[in-house]
Amino acid sequence: MNSDSDPLAGFAVGLTAARRHEELAALLERRGARVVHAPAIRLVPLADDAELLAATRACLDLPLDHVVVTTGIGFRAWLETADGWGLRDPLIAALGGTDLVARGPKARGAIRSAGLQERWSPESESCAEVIEHLLEKDLDGARVAVQLYGERHPELTGALRDAGAEVVEIPVYRWSRTEDTTPLRRLVGQAVAGTVDAIAFTSAPAVAATLAVAAEDGLEEPLLDAMRTHVVAACVGPVTARALTERGVPTVQPERARIGALVRALVSDLPLRRARRVVVRGSSLELRGHAVVLDGQLRPIAPAPMAILRALARRPGHVVSRAELCGVLPSRLVVGASPWSRDARPQADEHAVEMAVARLRRGLGRNGIVETVVKRGYRLACDPRLSDQVRAGVGG
Repeated sequence: MNSDSDPLAGFAVGLTAARRHEELAALLERRGARVVHAPAIRLVPLADDAELLAATRACLDLPLDHVVVTTGIGFRAWLETADGWGLRDPLIAALGGTDLVARGPKARGAIRSAGLQERWSPESESCAEVIEHLLEKDLDGARVAVQLYGERHPELTGALRDAGAEVVEIPVYRWSRTEDTTPLRRLVGQAVAGTVDAIAFTSAPAVAATLAVAAEDGLEEPLLDAMRTHVVAACVGPVTARALTERGVPTVQPERARIGALVRALVSDLPLRRARRVVVRGSSLELRGHAVVLDGQLRPIAPAPMAILRALARRPGHVVSRAELCGVLPSRLVVGASPWSRDARPQADEHAVEMAVARLRRGLGRNGIVETVVKRGYRLACDPRLSDQVRAGVGG
């Protein structure tokens, strides 16, 4: 394994995206990650185009002063739908006489491919800058069309209406929860149990749907706690992250709202947050999400042995008792316990600990790394002074 070319090897990343998830998964897998795909939402074309048709006619019946294009795919879909009604040419003519605002480069590209030219576009691609730009103008009595994509945008449209503008909302698509929530429920459970290391969100509706599914299973707070501690929440931008940041969840965000940039942000952050390195008998042992790297060689480790190893690595060189190790084993090893519950769960017995230690030793493939201290417990055979304690972001 090359840590430069496979920086995410040994880590599991959950994907909630419906659109372009194949591209995101490929980028993560190319860097060594194990991807868990659990779509939270699906993009649904409007079942009845009457609302979009009415909004389009409203743009043609009276002149517009400003038009905000939020997404390239949404703008193209609007023009394609208008073409089916025989209204594409009149619509382009009407848009050509307005102050066209493009939220980002993809919106700019869609505008230009239609033979139009934007008047302004923010550097940051943020709606906050769009709002600030428009509010610098006299909007009292102005007509502003806002192309929506998947959901309403009350922050933007509300600010324009408060400034006196008449706002025409252009609803191109809508988001709906995925029909089969089983993969998403499984991902929530894995996050709570600590068997995934990060969840990537590419839209605010995906965050909302994930939290809603977790709430239905009584796991919303455990999921939020997991993302506050041992699961990295990676969001494509501040709008996507808002619902999490409001709940005290730290998020990883790229400087630019792009899938490639999101992957680069994960590559930079995840190993720092979820890896720990110790020196054992002169060898470098790095703990990752579901694997270890021992002298440069990646070795997958099952959840129970990994839980034992994490507990030992938190106190390298010191003895950890069997009783304490009973409390760190995944709850599914406990008869009658919920597979995802981490609260008030019965403890495993010492035999389960012994079995997990035996599996850990086999997984490491080298004798002497995990030592038995008779009648006391187990320890990593290392000098704690040589252990790298900087990388301490290890989930329980």
